[in-house]
Amino acid sequence: MAEREDSFGYRLWRYDGTPGELIPLLQSAQNHFGYIPRRAISYISSVTGIPESEVYGVITFYSQFRLQPMGKYMIRACDGTACHVSDARMIIETIEDELGIEVGGTTEDGLFTLNTVACVGCCSLSPVIMIKDETHGRLTPAFVRKLLRDYRRREMRTHEDKSMPERSQQYRADGLEVQ
Repeated sequence: MAEREDSFGYRLWRYDGTPGELIPLLQSAQNHFGYIPRRAISYISSVTGIPESEVYGVITFYSQFRLQPMGKYMIRACDGTACHVSDARMIIETIEDELGIEVGGTTEDGLFTLNTVACVGCCSLSPVIMIKDETHGRLTPAFVRKLLRDYRRREMRTHEDKSMPERSQQYRADGLEVQ
């Protein structure tokens, strides 16, 4: 029941004009789609009577909302005090250069999204980034480039493995493969 009450469609259906419902509606849309697409903005606007420009203004005001899908690999680059003095800016610029995106952006292939955070709690390893739930510390620009290329290679191998037809193997009683 709780899951149903949090769903985007259910929230819109139950909308009764109560002030203060816009943010919960936007949160539901983002939970449903993974971000807030243009069509959700239009739909919310038509149901609530709030102009699309105001809905968009709320979305862009709060950093919790996203207007584009997140990448498969969320990169969180620490820019806290310890990382900052350990040249986190250079690490962030290296990531931006390697992936061709800016902070807050997602690569065209949908693999990576780059965000900065105030602290990841690994100050002794500064500068630090997290990719998904993996922490990488004591970074250099060269290591970051290698790390990102390794993630891409792994992803390409996984994609290639999925596109290859599976070959069933049959074995004789003596353990040799049947051709």
